[in-house]
Amino acid sequence: MKICIVVNSLIPALEYGGIERVVVWLGRGLKELGHQPIFLAKPTSKLDFAEVLPLDVSKSLDSQIPEGTNIVHIHGDIAAPQNYPYCYTNHGNARNWQTFDRNTIFCSLKHATNHGGEAFVHLGLDPREYGSPNFENRESASLIFLGKAAWRLKNVKGAISVARKASKKIDILGGSRLNFKMGFRFTFDLHASFHGMVGGEKKNKLIRESSGLVFPVLWHEPGATAVIESLYFGKPVFATPYGCLPELVAPHVGALSNVESILGEAAKDASSYDCREIHHWWSQNFTYKHMTAKYLSYYETILDGQSLHEASLQSPPVRTKLLDWKK
Repeated sequence: MKICIVVNSLIPALEYGGIERVVVWLGRGLKELGHQPIFLAKPTSKLDFAEVLPLDVSKSLDSQIPEGTNIVHIHGDIAAPQNYPYCYTNHGNARNWQTFDRNTIFCSLKHATNHGGEAFVHLGLDPREYGSPNFENRESASLIFLGKAAWRLKNVKGAISVARKASKKIDILGGSRLNFKMGFRFTFDLHASFHGMVGGEKKNKLIRESSGLVFPVLWHEPGATAVIESLYFGKPVFATPYGCLPELVAPHVGALSNVESILGEAAKDASSYDCREIHHWWSQNFTYKHMTAKYLSYYETILDGQSLHEASLQSPPVRTKLLDWKK
């Protein structure tokens, strides 16, 4: 099968990047199963396993799709082709009332139901980008926060407070102590070390040597690549119970609560979790192979002439106000 994957981003991600990594992992999975992935992406994008053509958003998608394509898989807000079967993956949350195409796929069951849909695929990680996990569980190791710290909904202040209650230091991956992007903010806390927008082996090393991930988001998290990365490395996750997180974080791999003190107590006991069991949970549920197989099942449904939903989805706003966070 020839699958055209469309993403208006530069691939592969050079440092930080969620969607950009997911589409590459999907392409690799398709290639390994004998299919032919081909990408339409921002100019200068290049992959070693598949052809990448430059995407021109000013032109119709039909005029850019390679001949012989069986199905088009769109990631982002790009008009659907008229002459090819297609599907979308929605990676975000609706800010206002929004109509989604009947062939839209979401990143978790909760993500789908929040938008009035049913079709979903959990994100799946390709371990080749991460190296080997370290299953040594050191009680003195720092916690980590991974996300865009400038976004209030990611709740970096809550993460730092959780670490303080756990009597642990915390490494902040994805932000700086002094921030002007979302208004003037300066975070002074000796528990926290800020590393900026890191990627590659620097990010991997910080996760690998941590005692766990603190992820106290205040919105309905759609897919949570950061959580799946932590699970791969065998690190427990201490998070709020919003969005996809109850689907990813089983009791033996972490703790969920919107109460700061409860997460702090759980994180204090991070070394009690079995790192190998956490990694096993990842290997049984959240690899790029699991993700690829489920996407293929949806492609086959569409190519059989069926839609993933009976009609277009009329979604209410999902990203409205910050969700509850208690001390």
